[in-house]
Amino acid sequence: MILNVSHISKAFSGEQIIRDASFFLNERDKAAITGLNGAGKTTLLNMITGELPSDSGIVTLKKDCTMGYLHQNNNIDSALTIREELTQVIQPLLDIEIRIREMQEAMKHTTGEDLEALYREYNRVESAYEQAEGYSARSRLAGVLNGLGFSAEEADKKLHDLSGGQKTRVFLGKLLLERPDLILLDEPTNHLDLSSIEWLETFLMNYSGSVIIVSHDRYFLDRIVNKVIDIENGEVTAYTGNYTQFAEKKAAVREAKLRAYLNQQQELKHQEEVIAKLKSFNREKSIRRAESREKMLSKTERLERPGEIKADMGLQFTMEEASGSDVLEVSGISKSFGSLKLFEDLSFDLKRGEHAAIIGDNGAGKTTILKILNGLLPPDSGTITLGARVMIAYYDQEHAVLHPEKTIFEEVQDTWPDMNNTEVRSMLAAFLFTGDDVFKRIADLSGGERGRVSLAKLMLSRANFLILDEPTNHLDMVSKEVLEQAIRSFPGTVLYVSHDRYFINRTATRILDLTQGRLLNYIGNYDYYLEKRADVERAAGLSADQAGNGASRTGASGNAAADGNSSTGAPGTSAGADDTASSGREEWKSAKVQKAQEKKRKAALRKCEERIHELEEDVKEIENEFLKPELQRDAAALLKLQRQKEADEAELGTLYEEWEALASEEDL
Repeated sequence: MILNVSHISKAFSGEQIIRDASFFLNERDKAAITGLNGAGKTTLLNMITGELPSDSGIVTLKKDCTMGYLHQNNNIDSALTIREELTQVIQPLLDIEIRIREMQEAMKHTTGEDLEALYREYNRVESAYEQAEGYSARSRLAGVLNGLGFSAEEADKKLHDLSGGQKTRVFLGKLLLERPDLILLDEPTNHLDLSSIEWLETFLMNYSGSVIIVSHDRYFLDRIVNKVIDIENGEVTAYTGNYTQFAEKKAAVREAKLRAYLNQQQELKHQEEVIAKLKSFNREKSIRRAESREKMLSKTERLERPGEIKADMGLQFTMEEASGSDVLEVSGISKSFGSLKLFEDLSFDLKRGEHAAIIGDNGAGKTTILKILNGLLPPDSGTITLGARVMIAYYDQEHAVLHPEKTIFEEVQDTWPDMNNTEVRSMLAAFLFTGDDVFKRIADLSGGERGRVSLAKLMLSRANFLILDEPTNHLDMVSKEVLEQAIRSFPGTVLYVSHDRYFINRTATRILDLTQGRLLNYIGNYDYYLEKRADVERAAGLSADQAGNGASRTGASGNAAADGNSSTGAPGTSAGADDTASSGREEWKSAKVQKAQEKKRKAALRKCEERIHELEEDVKEIENEFLKPELQRDAAALLKLQRQKEADEAELGTLYEEWEALASEEDL
């Protein structure tokens, strides 16, 4: 075991974020922390690293465990270049390499005991160097630079000239080169292109240490993790398996808990009805039974209803009017920044209803294309032609179209002044902004909250051509699914840039791969692109190196056999005597029959009560089993228990009716 989290809790301003969380990580485990935005994922990471103290509980690391932490915003700045900054990580090994060469040279000029001593020192140093994999240090550095998308030219850029996303990649590169025992990654794919994400996936899958990841990239998590730590309403639950397996198990557990709760509610209601009926008999025995059952009912451990899943965004894209069939024609556009040429002579067109994704490496010019289409940047050459009745709405990944000093309410009302206060509030509520939330400043919002404001404005635009730049960045899983469905059902045209492969696969009907300054066209989704990529690149004359980128009820009364023999009188006896004797015999027989019936009824009642008690204990035991944390990760076992519980409760229902009938006969 490399990490043990025991009963930690954290609250902010009286709001419980993490409540009594316990889980552990074994060596080489790869775990994901999941939950809605604001659930406390980053808070949990910060408590693990010790950057944030927990209110209670302890976090224990394996002795001498080294740890590295990639934040969402990493302050890294110096006059060094990217290559120099990363080289600092392996510098101790490079220093040893220099020492080894110096000793090799010294051996040529040393003799006797000094040579023997030098040779012993050389063997010690070389052994340590080899154990630290010093011979592969330079190749690891080159692999990280290339894997994270830094070209040879970019590697010589100064850190203080880099964007925030580039600095995050540099920080990630340093972390991977340091190779700590435990790596914590908070949204590591946010600033990576598709090929870099694929490289990072392979790196982490083969990493000898343990990894904890917070990420919204479902493909990424599916490929890497073997454990999921889920946060919901402050409760932390650990599941084994990748993200897809976790999602299935969580849904099964929640369904089983909800069914157990509803079944118990139904059973409690039935018991209350039985008690009320017994009391209505107004007999001493019935009242005693009712009181006994009330006492038993008061001792029943009541199940809590599972918490409601957070409401989804009310996102649906509609159009003011439909565009013409030809939406966009891009002809021969080129763009360079100084000596850096992004692309040249690009041409493509879009028809009404197409949903096209532009993919490619970071720096290839994907966002630049979108900005040119929106008139935010001029092309160096070429033309952009829009079709008839085309109305464009643009989603900017940096949310630069939002005014940081305005409140959410002002941002919407100032753009659509015809909307009254009630209409604005209703619309914002659909995007999960309620109460005083609408008066938050844009500058104070999280990335996910800004994304929801931008999506709200996009929806209100009622445009027929949506241009989106990384629309899923900072959105939680639920919001991504809502956006996916909104795009899939939108009859207009969509052009977007995204690195979210799951999102692309769900929404794209066409993919434009920007590689080596050219656009390669694929009519299909991301799976189709992967299937055809090698063939298309070969046909385009690009090599793989150039291109880059799953008990029946039993009756108990009235069953005694009646004696059907009738007496007709015997010779030599008087009729009166016969009648008297006959009457006495009949009374005796009737009493005997009643006594037998009462004995049989009591036996049936006792047997019924014993079986009811046995089944009630079984149901209670099953309900306790449902609450065991280790069982909640086993969907098959939960399903088996639920089926047994349903069978027991069906038999109980029959037995309760039989018991009522038997008990009422005694009181009649």
